[in-house]
Amino acid sequence: MTRLAALVLLLPLAACGGGDDGASAADGKLTVLAAASLTDVFEQLATPFEEEHDVDVTFAFGSSTDLAEQVADGAPGDVLATADEASMQLAEDAGATGEVETFATNVLTIAVPKGNPAGIESLDDLAGATWVRCADEVPCGKVAVAVLEDAGVTAEPVSLEEDVRATLDKVISGEADAGLVYATDAVAAADDVDAVEIPGAEEELTSYVAATLGQSEDADLAADWVAWVTSGEGQAILRDAGFGSP
Repeated sequence: MTRLAALVLLLPLAACGGGDDGASAADGKLTVLAAASLTDVFEQLATPFEEEHDVDVTFAFGSSTDLAEQVADGAPGDVLATADEASMQLAEDAGATGEVETFATNVLTIAVPKGNPAGIESLDDLAGATWVRCADEVPCGKVAVAVLEDAGVTAEPVSLEEDVRATLDKVISGEADAGLVYATDAVAAADDVDAVEIPGAEEELTSYVAATLGQSEDADLAADWVAWVTSGEGQAILRDAGFGSP
């Protein structure tokens, strides 16, 4: 199983002319464009899928908004999975998707370096601390803004990151005392960070959605991936990773 290193590798179909230049299920690969917060769990989900379908699942992980815009511009791929419905709508409006399925939910939490050296116990403690969150235009940033507004917190972050994994990396590296990330990201990095729950964060749930793409060269296989993620077994893997049910 491989992972695309960067979105710049996703060239628009107009540039490659379709055919064999784009990664596709027709080449024995299924290309899934997915939100950064799905990195660990989608790689887990890929193993049994690959064995059953005799196919390699290739991922491009990144900002949901960036991925959806790439799809809307014609970037090759078979499935798009985003961390919010608004990002998916960009691809829908371009006529690039099939039916959209909601497959998981997530909630925001505060990630702190192991041992919580800055003593962050609530959103109020972000005042005076070195903390980071996602940029406003990406799903994790939109949720962070809403949660902070709900709590009446006006503290400003030292930086705005391109996606939730970049935010988490700032905490793991010690560059930040805290970061607002999804609960599942804190679970995945449990060896390096602790999580501080945010009371009321469940009022701003993140919903994950997936859809097959019109540019897929194997629509049936793309549909099989979406069906796998929404199946009972797939949902169990998602729950084990800390995701909520749709």
